[in-house]
Amino acid sequence: MTFSNTTRREFLLSTTSIAASLSLGFPHISFAKTTQTKPEGFFTLGKKDDRWWLIGPDGKRFFTLGLNHVDPATIRYPENIDQWRNGYGNSMKRWLTESVAPNLKNWGFNTLGWNQEVITSKPLNHRHSRHFTREEYHWLNMPYCHQLPFADFHQWESETRNPDFFSEGFADWCDHVAREHCVPLADDPNLIGYFYIDCPCWLHVRKHNQWKGPLFDSQKLKTESGKAELRRLARQYYKVTHDAIRRYDQHHLILGDRYEANAPLTMEIIDSARPFVDVLSFQDFRDPVNHLHEWHRKSKMPVLWADGARGIKQDDGTIRNDGNWYAKTLSALRKNPGCIGAHLCGAYYRNRVRRRGLLDENEQPDIEMINAIRNANLLAEDWVKSFSE
Repeated sequence: MTFSNTTRREFLLSTTSIAASLSLGFPHISFAKTTQTKPEGFFTLGKKDDRWWLIGPDGKRFFTLGLNHVDPATIRYPENIDQWRNGYGNSMKRWLTESVAPNLKNWGFNTLGWNQEVITSKPLNHRHSRHFTREEYHWLNMPYCHQLPFADFHQWESETRNPDFFSEGFADWCDHVAREHCVPLADDPNLIGYFYIDCPCWLHVRKHNQWKGPLFDSQKLKTESGKAELRRLARQYYKVTHDAIRRYDQHHLILGDRYEANAPLTMEIIDSARPFVDVLSFQDFRDPVNHLHEWHRKSKMPVLWADGARGIKQDDGTIRNDGNWYAKTLSALRKNPGCIGAHLCGAYYRNRVRRRGLLDENEQPDIEMINAIRNANLLAEDWVKSFSE
């Protein structure tokens, strides 16, 4: 399913508001109040029989099935660069339209979850590839999510000091990010919404970033004054980022941080985020089913499995994506009334850093695992269709 600008215009002409769409064949979906001030013709949220759904620009239920980490640099190594030059004419447009889009659809995915891929993961040089541009998303022509680089307190980041959310500089930077990223994407009906930080270090650190510590000292949570301090800190962060987006884009959902589900996270943070984000998003490579169930139960908010997978390590060090585990996980997530989708930690190509992918660097597919993933996605698609009125 894709939504062109023509589709959006036709939808807007046929209905002047979300409420009006209820009379056009979707009378049983209760549209939710979101941070969007103008959601008509764009992805939004709704509920039916106490189940959360994404609602597409056409007013229909949408369960996002995404693949993460889609970057062409893997077919530009010296040994295989002819695939890029001769196969795609050194053209991002051809690669996206001739390879990525048809493959994702054939594999049963309906969303680009997050395009950036890990390029180097050294302690003092951990980098992801760049974001796709508006034109590249347009060439892909399918729903997608986009990450906004408001700050660098990801759990894998070890080079940058934690930001001061109350500073003028942080507000200025967030406004710049929104001008750079949100303005070009603000009228695109294929954009589902915006992610923020990839596994923020609110209360935890990893080995390589112990020097800067977490954003907040968890020992302070033993007192009520400490809990209040964390609420003030988190509220400031989520308010500044929210306000920057809404100055330039009133249409799209805010998917917020991709929390690490296996790290400490408290309701002080969630409650502070609640007025400023629409979805709670999680990375989870261990137990996404139980963790997302727990966070939906606690928060009553929609939840998204935004990144995760189980790998099968091979003798040569490469990692196969366990399609059977993905299938079981996706099936179980559908039983969570708060879950609005699942994004697989792909990647599209198996590069030489993470060494996980559905295609190798010669573009040969992992047929067995792709088939398992495709079948799981098709079952999920049929499940969504079974709710049609």
